[in-house]
Amino acid sequence: MTGCIAPTFVFSKQKSRTICADFQGGSQTSDAGAPLLREVDRKLGLIDAFDRSIPDHIVLPRRPMVRQRT
Repeated sequence: MTGCIAPTFVFSKQKSRTICADFQGGSQTSDAGAPLLREVDRKLGLIDAFDRSIPDHIVLPRRPMVRQRT
């Protein structure tokens, strides 16, 4: 780890709000919120609803797909 101290940048006010950015890191995650999205989907069924909204006109026979698995 380096001994660098990243500066804080303060931007001009926007609608009476101060905007600043710092690069101290803070709490970070490598999963990008995937566990939260999974729980939201479980409760709301978003992926299933999205899947139902997309028409799929291709009908695939199941027998060849089952054979691939054996």
